[in-house]
Amino acid sequence: MSTELRSPERLSVLVVDDHDVVHWGIRLMLTQQPWVDRCLSAHSGQEAVALAVRYRPHVALVDLFIGEESGAEICEKLRDAEPMTRVLLFSGAGEISPPAARAAGASGFAYKDWPARKIAAAVRLVGLGKTVFDQQEQPSALGLSERERDVLNLMASGATNPEIAETLHLSKHTVKEHTSAVYRKLGVRNRTEAVQRGQRLGLLA
Repeated sequence: MSTELRSPERLSVLVVDDHDVVHWGIRLMLTQQPWVDRCLSAHSGQEAVALAVRYRPHVALVDLFIGEESGAEICEKLRDAEPMTRVLLFSGAGEISPPAARAAGASGFAYKDWPARKIAAAVRLVGLGKTVFDQQEQPSALGLSERERDVLNLMASGATNPEIAETLHLSKHTVKEHTSAVYRKLGVRNRTEAVQRGQRLGLLA
């Protein structure tokens, strides 16, 4: 493909989110940017991959949770299908630690409650080959605590929450809180995804 077709001066963007209002707002904001050449839209991971393969967008803005799908998993699929497309994960409620986002192949993370100009700037930076993790680089978000890693390792061994509670001498409620924190920090929805991402990040003993 020629250099002109993928000029960094004019970027094509793919918005991946399952909420119509978010699509409308984000696409309206992006199409008003002078550097946006095309703004595509997908409501699922499968649709996003198909569009990425067909149009080869410079950057994909992917919601962290799309229905039952994990944005991190969609990110991996997008990167496998079209390595030239860089991914910016974004969310209104949850978050993912920078190491977990990088492990999934993402180049940044943004919050939906950021000002429009800030989201647009993040999209452009990622599309131009930069990374956007600065706003999220806080000690609490860098990774799992020692106790959370213990819980993750016991998850990987197949232990149930009551078994984890007994092994670590914790209450079932505390184990549930640690489990929720593991899911949130790794950007996953269930045990299987948590263990898989933990393996990729080298978090499992």
